[in-house]
Amino acid sequence: MKGLLLRRLSSSLTPRRGFSGSAAAVAGENAAAAAGPPNMPPFDYTPPRYDGPSAAEILRKRSEFLSPSMFYFYKKPLNIVDGKMQYLFDEDGRRYLDAFGGIATICCGHCHPEVIEAIINQMKRLQHSTVLYLNHAIADFAEALASKLPGDLKVVFFTNSGTEANELALMIARLYTGCHDIISLRNAYHGNAAGTMGATAQCNWKFNVIQSGVHHALNPDQYRGIFGSDGEKYAKDVQEIIDFGTSGRVAGFISEAIQGVGGILELAPGYLPSVYNSIKKAGGLCIADEVQAGFARTGSHFWGFEAHGVVPDIVTMAKGIGNGIPIGAVVTTPEIAQVLTRRSYFNTFGGNPVCTAGGHAVLKVLEKEKLQENALVVGSYLKDGLMALKEKHERR
Repeated sequence: MKGLLLRRLSSSLTPRRGFSGSAAAVAGENAAAAAGPPNMPPFDYTPPRYDGPSAAEILRKRSEFLSPSMFYFYKKPLNIVDGKMQYLFDEDGRRYLDAFGGIATICCGHCHPEVIEAIINQMKRLQHSTVLYLNHAIADFAEALASKLPGDLKVVFFTNSGTEANELALMIARLYTGCHDIISLRNAYHGNAAGTMGATAQCNWKFNVIQSGVHHALNPDQYRGIFGSDGEKYAKDVQEIIDFGTSGRVAGFISEAIQGVGGILELAPGYLPSVYNSIKKAGGLCIADEVQAGFARTGSHFWGFEAHGVVPDIVTMAKGIGNGIPIGAVVTTPEIAQVLTRRSYFNTFGGNPVCTAGGHAVLKVLEKEKLQENALVVGSYLKDGLMALKEKHERR
């Protein structure tokens, strides 16, 4: 996935009527090109003057004191010093439209006032308390999250990130089923820790360390896949992995409904219902990774898996759940959740009162400002425009 910070809007949000290649259309396009891109719209916010270190000084410190594995976008990296709703500001006060959202994380705007207020108010009262003690913030947010999920998905385990949430989900599936084999998809990304790196299937995110018990199935890629949009044909590969690559019993299947790091790819229709059926017959659990697709981002549904008409056994989430706050979660059924009582499962920061108070505020903002509906309107317009471009250009 590549970052995208735009200094200019590429088009108006009002769709233009097409003239099917007419002379008027060609003339209009030429005039628009000559005029250049439109200016950014007015915005009632000016960031305070920045008096901190320059971009050059920050780069020097990064190279000396931070991990050499860290990278950044652009030959001349941006020094982002301020953010407000959909905009970011650099050290010189230049404004950028943030079309990246902090790696699909900022779902209700940078520094949303209601989210900030909830965080500050909680920090004034209690900054940290583990789950060994009672605090209403974690219970209130868990209840609100559970109300957004279907069926019996109502037991919440809070974590600190999406990787950690997926690690926990994989362990729960293995404990519950007594099996070790996990089936994931080629092109998937689920994290970079021990278990999740095994489930990830992109070589640039995988180190040469032991990653056991994961089988990668054919990716149901509607755009470049061999079966086009026929999800049931791709699903046969999962059944063959069960038949020929396992004992016939598996721990589970994990997938995103829309592959995020894999290129924002929607799984082929009909795929998940067929795969879930095969996994259930093999005794496994179905895990929906909603770290990037969930939390109202698709517009049509609150969760990505809902568009496929399936109900998973475990749902993982992070990123948008906290709008930039380090928090993730695993949600499952009461029966499945019991497996973690066999030993002591504990997370020092999972369910931190500041993070859960902030996360609860994010959920309230999504509902209050109807951001799911907004995602449907704006997202549909963008997608329709991209689909039109697809018809005009050869696939590469």
